[in-house]
Amino acid sequence: MRTGVSAPMAMRALLAADPDSSVRQLGFIDAAGHSASHTGLRNLPEAGSRVGRWYAAQANIMRNNTVWDAMGRAFEAAHGDLADRLLAALDAAQREGGDIRGMQSAAIIVVSGDRSVPPWERIFDLRVEDSHAPLVELRRLVRVARAYHHATDGDNYVTAGQVDSAIGAYRAADALLPDTAVNGELVYWWAVTLADRGRVDEAMPLFRRAFAQDTAWATLLWRLPKVGLLSADSATIARIIRQGRPR
Repeated sequence: MRTGVSAPMAMRALLAADPDSSVRQLGFIDAAGHSASHTGLRNLPEAGSRVGRWYAAQANIMRNNTVWDAMGRAFEAAHGDLADRLLAALDAAQREGGDIRGMQSAAIIVVSGDRSVPPWERIFDLRVEDSHAPLVELRRLVRVARAYHHATDGDNYVTAGQVDSAIGAYRAADALLPDTAVNGELVYWWAVTLADRGRVDEAMPLFRRAFAQDTAWATLLWRLPKVGLLSADSATIARIIRQGRPR
């Protein structure tokens, strides 16, 4: 496919050379959006696939034979980016009956469509193992990953000196995880960025939220000036910690 061979042709060539093709299940999508899928006759029923432009949905050991069509329809109807559409397909599969063995795990991998980006730099690479509600947890992890993507953008904007853009990125991260971030890190670096620019009063509510989740963030504050991450004197830092201390 890298040389221009279509997905159906590439798949046929691969299967023709495979003596165990009857136990394989696979889907191919090429750069033009053409798709192909194969479900071998020895796949455990119910097993099958649905293909459309830009997607190939496969399923096996399903409760019934309508699951893969439900996946395809959901993918076609969903809005948002690729991760949103993949999650919609997984949810539709489960609503349709899902795996006859029940739920246990779920995963999602999304890479950039930009060939200049190394393939190991994945936008999402998440998995849930041994869970009673893997799809619920996978959605939560996607939301967490999106928040940290925004936070990374904020860090990069700070490095580039684009403070307003950095604050916007940190705000977007916080909007995704306003009260559920595990340790307060997202809101903490937003506060540090504001304080570093002398906007201490604006930063104080954010520091309070971070300190309330973990007082170690206050201890870390003293260390930041030494590495150039906070241009504040000792009196200012002491005031931030005093006023930000959980009550």
